[in-house]
Amino acid sequence: MITMRPKRKVKISAPAETAAGLKSIQTVAYRIWEETHVGKGVKTLFKLNQPNGFDCPSCAWPDPDANKVSKIAEYCENGAKAVAWEGSANTIEPSFFEQYSINDLLEKSDHWLEKQGRLTQPMVLKAGDTHYSPITWEAAFSHIAAQLQVLDHADQAIFYTSGRTSNEAAFLYQCFVRQFGTNNLPDCSNMCHEASGKALTNTVGIGKASVVLNDIPKADVLIVMGQNPGTNAPRMLTAMEELKNNGGKIISVNPLPETGLLQFRHPQKPWEWIGKPTSIHDLHLQVKVNGDLPLLKALLKMLLEAEKKAPGEVIDTAFIAEYTVGYEALCQHIAEIDLAEMILESGVPEKQIREAASLLIEKKNIIIAWAMGITQHRNAENTIREIVNILLLKGAIGKPGAGTLPVRGHSNVQGDRTMGVWEKMPDSFMQRLGNAFNFNPPTKEGVHAVGAIQAMVEGKGKVFMGMGGNFALAAPDTQKVFKGLKQCELTFHVSTKLNRSHLIHGKTALILPCLGRTEEDLSNHGAQFVSTEDTAGRVRRSHGDLKPISPDLKSEVAIVCDMARAVLGNANVTDWEGMSNDYSLIRDKIAEVIPGFEDYNERIKVAGGFYLPNGARERNFNTPNNKARITVNPVNFNKNPETPFILMTVRSHDQFNTTIYGYDDRYRGISNSREVVMMNKKDMINYGCEAGDVVKLTSIFEGEKRILEGFQVVPYDISPGCLSVYFPEGNVLVALGNNSEESHCPASKYIEVFLEKIYNGSDE
Repeated sequence: MITMRPKRKVKISAPAETAAGLKSIQTVAYRIWEETHVGKGVKTLFKLNQPNGFDCPSCAWPDPDANKVSKIAEYCENGAKAVAWEGSANTIEPSFFEQYSINDLLEKSDHWLEKQGRLTQPMVLKAGDTHYSPITWEAAFSHIAAQLQVLDHADQAIFYTSGRTSNEAAFLYQCFVRQFGTNNLPDCSNMCHEASGKALTNTVGIGKASVVLNDIPKADVLIVMGQNPGTNAPRMLTAMEELKNNGGKIISVNPLPETGLLQFRHPQKPWEWIGKPTSIHDLHLQVKVNGDLPLLKALLKMLLEAEKKAPGEVIDTAFIAEYTVGYEALCQHIAEIDLAEMILESGVPEKQIREAASLLIEKKNIIIAWAMGITQHRNAENTIREIVNILLLKGAIGKPGAGTLPVRGHSNVQGDRTMGVWEKMPDSFMQRLGNAFNFNPPTKEGVHAVGAIQAMVEGKGKVFMGMGGNFALAAPDTQKVFKGLKQCELTFHVSTKLNRSHLIHGKTALILPCLGRTEEDLSNHGAQFVSTEDTAGRVRRSHGDLKPISPDLKSEVAIVCDMARAVLGNANVTDWEGMSNDYSLIRDKIAEVIPGFEDYNERIKVAGGFYLPNGARERNFNTPNNKARITVNPVNFNKNPETPFILMTVRSHDQFNTTIYGYDDRYRGISNSREVVMMNKKDMINYGCEAGDVVKLTSIFEGEKRILEGFQVVPYDISPGCLSVYFPEGNVLVALGNNSEESHCPASKYIEVFLEKIYNGSDE
């Protein structure tokens, strides 16, 4: 019995050969025309990522130095989409919610929900009601306060944060939560780069990139692992093009060949639109899903064997002696591993691995970049530590053109963590926070994202707040997330647009609409600005200048402050009202609490902002013995031999995180549908599948079955035995317990699945 059929028929064409170029410009123009007034949209784009403009609400890729910023277009296609999407001329008025019940809206696609436009005023879904209705801000905060104040203890409340929250709002948010009495501060980092932070802190003393944007063109070799820059950080391609023009080499490591790593036409260089594009990668290592760690071990073995033949010419022994510990143990470990086994498990032909090894042997300035294709695995921390091992053996950290580059996805996800949004901030931070605001912060460790879901499912989490984002879809194990949210007494979200999380609600639900990054933020004290931190650790100011879409919107800062006053009461001594009107007061407190932000209000005024301290960048490793740690990382091949496929989730080119801009994945040649599974042609033959056939995917984890039905087969150049579906649709297959061993990051890139053909696509 078929329970689900595809809602849209997939259209398949050949994947694009070149990223960006004229097509990218045409797409931007169409989105601006579709979503907003053309003049308004173009004006806004001229402010995007400019020194006196606003920070892109999409990814966290760093801007060039202020004197090198393009006055024409310092943004990418997907950044422009994000701005057009936020600046939509469409609005959701109370009449919309009168027309559509919750059940009506649940039938709509996620793309349709967000396309309805900007939320314009607070809304409430009262217990037992079928429709949202308007509520005043004062009544909304009173309701929140009443519900929080009747909890048995503060840990029954969960306060989630998305990566788009500004530094100022995030700092006040975590301060309010801790004054309320809990460290339950899960955030989107828990689901993406948590493993990077863990592994890097353990090895080089800081969980951030050790390179800046200007380092990339100076590199001899750039290795891009588990990352698709053409879609997820398109401005990275510009830096990669400059590296290539300087004679550098690029190695891509990915189970999928991605267009953005093949060829690139610079959208700001018209002569490239029709001329010869820049060839990006020199070598593509098409690993099996989770073949990265065996690949890295094979490379290490080849490096150390070459060092034996030419002592002192391959490995930077002087750097190792002065700055590291653990080299001898690693040498012994690598000597004992079976090279043939590592090559087999990587899925990459030996010849190609040796080509990559020869580049690493010859070159000294090496950068390794990675994203969620590395972090969302059970063994993520081991893989990242192995990346660090290669860099340390080459002395490729703490000098120009060399180092670690975890590529952050959300625009201020790194800044939120710096501001204290974490369930286990160190004691030193908590002490300074307590001193600055005259309270005793809670000492009990809070829940991370996976723990938050478990708490709600078990009835231990009764109130859920989302500071931005779309937690219902972003989180793993969709059905359990839905179950947990529905069991809450209250769920409420700070949002700009309608999304699925507003419909998967507790007994009572609130929507609190906020200003967008592009909009002017006026208080009683005048125009305010906020700040963000990019993936290279640079902090810069951001201020929009568009008239807010509605007079009933509040800033994130104002929402946090008004909520804090309502919840904590008049006895609380924090100047919430003052900080709500004058953000410089917030930055003064940040400077008091967080090292690196001294003279914050003055330094943030400088065009281009300032870099935060980064010991690894200076070869000052903030570890217990002040040495970088070379580590031994075991490889555990724990796949069930009876499971035929390993599945990973990916994003399309027409989305950002859970925001779906459209149904086309231009670079991969997939259009009109997201209900697809990418499959190797040989595997298709073995399973009797043809393009467009409809299949069912089943994952089994610790005895629990999870099923995804009605997905259409798309033939694709993916490693045999591997499958791929889009995020967040594929999250239903990710078991809550399937996460990284140390940081509990969901293993969305390693899902063991069975595939069953349901019917021929031609039968529709």
